[in-house]
Amino acid sequence: MVADPLSRVFSALADPTRRDIVARLAVADATVNELAAPYDVTVQAVSKHLKVLEDAGLVSRSREAQRRPVHLEAEVFDLMTKWIERYRRQAEERYRRLDDVLRDMPDAVLPQEGTPS
Repeated sequence: MVADPLSRVFSALADPTRRDIVARLAVADATVNELAAPYDVTVQAVSKHLKVLEDAGLVSRSREAQRRPVHLEAEVFDLMTKWIERYRRQAEERYRRLDDVLRDMPDAVLPQEGTPS
């Protein structure tokens, strides 16, 4: 089964190493060897992480002379942001409605300060 793009992105970012790679690529493009340097894993293992990120559309690789830098595709974050923002707005609206209900409740229903509940 082929996952939808949003599911692939969230799945790719579920791994802490991949999230760290994305954070580092947000600062600057880097080669696989540069990305692998701080981890106690092989370059091949980092390449596998990059393949997952690439399949999710989060990174791309290019060729610059002898270098093959990995580049963060920031547009993909727009997809995540729109999805998150939609549910954030819905949650805020629910909290606003709850605030309205609590504000309209008679004071007698609410416990007084300093009295046990």
